[in-house]
Amino acid sequence: MKPSSFKGGNIMTFQSKTPYVVDTRQAKVITILAVFLATCLLMSVNAMAMTVPAAGSFAYDLYDIGVNQILLGPIGFIAGVACMVFAAILAIRQMILPAAGVVLGGAFLLKADSVVQTIGALIS
Repeated sequence: MKPSSFKGGNIMTFQSKTPYVVDTRQAKVITILAVFLATCLLMSVNAMAMTVPAAGSFAYDLYDIGVNQILLGPIGFIAGVACMVFAAILAIRQMILPAAGVVLGGAFLLKADSVVQTIGALIS
C-alpha cells in the first residue's frame, strides 16, 4: 500500500490493490434474505375489506353520514380543494416533500367516489 499525497494537512489515505471480496457467509445471508423478500412480495392474499352495512341499521346511518354526506359530499370536495391550495403554498415555500403528501391527500379527497367504488369492487 502506498500513501497518497494530501495537500494542506497531515492526513494520509491508503489505497488498497486487492478488490473487495464478499465473505461467503455474508453472501449466503444476503441471498437468503433476497429470496425471502421476493417470496413475500409474490404471495397473493385475499383482499380484506368492510362491506357496506345493511340499510336501516345503526352502522348504515354512520356510514351514510361519514362516507356519503361528508367524504363524497361538499365537505370532502372543499377539503380536497383546500389541500391543493395548501400544497401550492408549501411548494412556493420550497417545502416539496410535505407538499407532495398534501397533494396525495387532496387527490384522494377529490377522487373519493372512485376510491370508494374501487374498494367496493375489491369486496365483491
